[in-house]
Amino acid sequence: MESGPAIFAGIVFALFGAGLLTWTGARVVHRAPVAHGANPVTSAALTSLAGAAALVLGVWCFTRI
Repeated sequence: MESGPAIFAGIVFALFGAGLLTWTGARVVHRAPVAHGANPVTSAALTSLAGAAALVLGVWCFTRI
């Protein structure tokens, strides 16, 4: 019974992380700002770090099943 919330959380974190990394990559390739008013390198790095952390958290949730 406890695997249901772990599956849901894993899917949510994995989709969010993958979407954030895809969006950040597309913005960087097109040389568009990732965050308006921020340093482009810093914002891309922090956004990539957050996306990777979400993916790792999603994988960790799947290992708890």
